Amino acid sequence: MSKFLPNKDDDYSLWYNELVKKADLAENSAVRGCMVIKPYGFSIWEKMQAVLDKMFKETGHSNAYFPLFIPKSFLSKEASHVEGFAKECAVVTHYRLKNSPDGKSVIVDPEAKLEEELIVRPTSETVIWSSFKNWVQSYRDLPLLINQWANVVRWEMRTRLFLRTTEFLWQEGHTAHATRAQAVEETERMLEIYAIFAEQYMAMPVVKGIKTANERFAGAEETYCIEALMQDGKALQAGTSHFLGQNFAKAFEVQFTNKEGKLDHVWGTSWGVSTRLMGALIMAHSDNDGLVLPPMLAPIQVVIVPIFKNEEQLTAITAKVNELVAALRKRNISVKFDDRDTQSPGFKFADYELKGVPVRIAVGPRDIEAGTAEVARRDTKEKKTLPFENLEEVIENLLKEIQENIFKKALDYRASQTHVVETWDAFLETIEKGGFISAHWDGTPETEEKIKELTKATIRCIPLDSVEESGVCVYSGKPSSKRVLFARAY
Repeated sequence: MSKFLPNKDDDYSLWYNELVKKADLAENSAVRGCMVIKPYGFSIWEKMQAVLDKMFKETGHSNAYFPLFIPKSFLSKEASHVEGFAKECAVVTHYRLKNSPDGKSVIVDPEAKLEEELIVRPTSETVIWSSFKNWVQSYRDLPLLINQWANVVRWEMRTRLFLRTTEFLWQEGHTAHATRAQAVEETERMLEIYAIFAEQYMAMPVVKGIKTANERFAGAEETYCIEALMQDGKALQAGTSHFLGQNFAKAFEVQFTNKEGKLDHVWGTSWGVSTRLMGALIMAHSDNDGLVLPPMLAPIQVVIVPIFKNEEQLTAITAKVNELVAALRKRNISVKFDDRDTQSPGFKFADYELKGVPVRIAVGPRDIEAGTAEVARRDTKEKKTLPFENLEEVIENLLKEIQENIFKKALDYRASQTHVVETWDAFLETIEKGGFISAHWDGTPETEEKIKELTKATIRCIPLDSVEESGVCVYSGKPSSKRVLFARAY
């Protein structure tokens, strides 16, 4: 176990918080509930951004930017939307400061009160739909496929780095369509993109599903989601895609002339993932020695550490390593040669292990003589001495193997922690062990709320691959046609 970290099996929350800080991902800021994302953490987020942005653009979406401030009146136009976010809104009431009468402090100028108060963006549906009204007149203007990379503010009482912060970074897609079918298709398409990203890049298996009415996004007709299971047995909602129907189009009078020449309201969607994915990445794979990063998202995929006693040895090692670095970069593998003489090789090994670098290569004078290098993989801790010849090809294949192995480990864990439950007693016993519970539910919000009240477990989703299966609700005993997925969650 790393000397840097507490044992995750003893205190998972403490382990997580310490890992985020010790691995140089983020730290708490001077503003309560907000975080500073440090360069190494931000470099992981940038890789996530780059992959997702490419996927969005390949499906026809364009990036735009909308204001941070939203007129308060906009939120009241869609009743369920304002109700869903009211408790989390930060409100701007004044626009100027001035010196206090004694000159010792700064106070809000009471004469600089805004005519209309502004909401600091908790989500952008309202301000974006007010723009859509100006952008859409005819069916020829549709579909409108817009994405925004931005920050949002939701005033949280209990915060945790990456998982729940007052300000966080995210992307939010907003689209408008001529028909209901096209909007539903878009909602499902973006959910699939999130699932592909989670599984193929984050190496994190997810369940695709639909939220219950209680858990639905405020203002949506249907909310689709991807749910992942963390190593402490708690679920985490990793992304959502919302079918908005015509709710926002009617609230903001976004109408178009259809092909038949008739006026109609457009159909909308919105979808988003945030820096919460950073928390998911950490909790899904990491261990007591630090981060375990899937190679597809690792800022440094390979680190090379020279072992030398003098300048002559370092020069000989550098000449050989430079050839390998060039060969790896030709294969689009990110590599760092850490030839600092201010830290020992042992310190570097531990530090890169803590930061989750997938492959570490050590090269010393004897390796140069033998034409070999020591190659260590982060996921299994396995070490091998391999020849320099064609090492770049071996490393490329090893990175693919590591990516697959990290996913398989997470998939196997989820399978072992997914429990089919038939009775309330079994539910109560199983929920204490953690993991997903697949159980029948009678479909009523009252039963859903009662289960949450008694166990702190929520219905994470109604899986899209659920099959019709007659049964009885695990709590009420009333008839049920399919199983849903319960868990305690972040």
